[in-house]
Amino acid sequence: MASKCPVDHTASQDSCPVDHGSKSSSAWTRLFPTTITSHNLPHNLSTERETSTIPKASDGNWVYPSEAQFFAAMARKKHNPQVADMKTVVPIHNAVNERTWFEVMKWEAGRGGETCGGVKLVNFKGRPNDKSPRARWKMFLGYAAPFDRHDWVVDRCGLQIRYVVDFYTGRTDPATNKVSFHLDVRPALDNWEAVKMRVENFWRNWLTSNTTQS
Repeated sequence: MASKCPVDHTASQDSCPVDHGSKSSSAWTRLFPTTITSHNLPHNLSTERETSTIPKASDGNWVYPSEAQFFAAMARKKHNPQVADMKTVVPIHNAVNERTWFEVMKWEAGRGGETCGGVKLVNFKGRPNDKSPRARWKMFLGYAAPFDRHDWVVDRCGLQIRYVVDFYTGRTDPATNKVSFHLDVRPALDNWEAVKMRVENFWRNWLTSNTTQS
C-alpha cells in the first residue's frame, strides 16, 4: 500500500506523495518535533488546500493538505505540531513534492509523454528503511546515507516507469538552523527503457562536462 503524507485524504481520495512526518527520518523530525502535547485542533488554522502541478493517473491533480489537516494528522501520529509552524511546514512539504516532480519531468522530457496528455503520477511508496543500490554505493565510498527514500511510479502513454527518490540532508543555515535537502531522482532499472534513459543521461552529462572543460 502506498505511503501517504501525514494527512488522511480517504474522504476525497487525495494523497500527497511525500511522507514528511516519518519518525524514522531525523531531518524531517527536525521540522516536526516528536512529543505530543495536545490533540485539540486550533480554529485559526487555514482549511484551504493547494492543488499541485502533479497530474494524477485517474483525473485531475494531486491536492496538498491544508494547514488544519496537516496539524491534525501530525497530532494523530503523536508528533507535537505547533500552530505557528504550519505556515512554514506546509509550504516546505508542498515545495519538496513540486521539486521531486520537476526532477522527474527532466528525465521525461522529449520521451513522448506529451502525445497522450502528459506524464502522470500513478502511485508512490515511502521506503525509509530501504537503501537503494546507489545510496549503498555512496555510503561505501564514505558519503552520508540518505535519511529517506520514496518510489514514485509514473505513466507515460501506458508505459509505467518507477523513479527512486533519495533524500539527503544538505547544509544547515547556521543563522536560522533551517534544514536544506538534496534530492537524487532517477528511473529504477526495472526495464530496458529505464536502462536506456540512464545510459543516455550518463553520456549527455559526460559530453556536457567535457565540452565545458575544453
